[in-house]
Amino acid sequence: MLSIKLPQLFDIHQVPKVFREDGIISGYRHPQSSALDCILSSFQMTNETVNIWTHFLPTWYFLWRFSVLCSTLNFLSESYTWPLLVYMLLICVYPFTSSCAHTFSTMSPEARHICYFFDYGALSLYSLGCAITYSSYVMPDCWVNSWLHQHFVPIAICNTLFCTSLSCYSRFLEMQFPHRSKILRTGAFVFPFIFDNIPLFYRLLLCCGGSCCHSEALPSHCYHLLFAFLTCFLFASHLPERLAPGRFDYFGHSHQLFHICAVVGTHFQMEAVLADMNSRRAWLIAQAAVPSFLSTLGALALSIILNLGIIGIFSAPLLWNPHHSANHPLTPPTKRKQQ
Repeated sequence: MLSIKLPQLFDIHQVPKVFREDGIISGYRHPQSSALDCILSSFQMTNETVNIWTHFLPTWYFLWRFSVLCSTLNFLSESYTWPLLVYMLLICVYPFTSSCAHTFSTMSPEARHICYFFDYGALSLYSLGCAITYSSYVMPDCWVNSWLHQHFVPIAICNTLFCTSLSCYSRFLEMQFPHRSKILRTGAFVFPFIFDNIPLFYRLLLCCGGSCCHSEALPSHCYHLLFAFLTCFLFASHLPERLAPGRFDYFGHSHQLFHICAVVGTHFQMEAVLADMNSRRAWLIAQAAVPSFLSTLGALALSIILNLGIIGIFSAPLLWNPHHSANHPLTPPTKRKQQ
């Protein structure tokens, strides 16, 4: 019979420091796994398995929603839908990229960094997709055609470059300055999130003042903000595994909960964007400039090129001088004797 031997797992003291996670004691994969071992490990219970599947499965959900929209909307010729097209593409890309990063991050220390560089780049592009849709569908009535509205997408492109650069740079500080690295990486993603949601925050303030407009989308927007806050809290706090190291190695640790909250938040954000897009369509077409190729798909293409360039710049030292560039010498764990 053909049998498949699943990769061996290790404890925290058996893997190099770069692979260790706060509060996670067991379930580590070999730090020089082959690509096949990485794929097989996704069907084995490790401390990364739930991380992989909590973003791989939602990728298919968002692809299904995208396919349904493709059958009902004319993305090719109707420019009003182009911001939604960019957004739907990116909410399919970012969870898939994250899933791949978690799958293949144990091939080597260098591969780990590069995998997460692409993960950060995908999240940065997702923030751009949010900005493009918010500029087109969520902007408050009184801000339409304002200076901020006209420059919202160009500023968001700059934010993606800042986010990718700072988050990639933070990985080089992980070994010597872990707290500083965490602060920089958290700030790298919080800043574009706050900027993207400025129009929404203003609409919520109007609602609190009794001047709600287009309120059918606001409940979904509020749910999205709630889960976004939970996502940030879980990412920064490392709870609950910090309180009980070893208890949440396989189920329930912060990164798994972070993934779930991020996906649920994206779901509510998608519903809110669709509600605003449909309910405000006539008014926005009459009052605002029609979304252009340059401000939607063109902005996405430019950002992809620039972000890939940034990822290439940060990856080059790891590829050229792998044993000295990452500040974390690789010492493969001694394999246990087979029982």
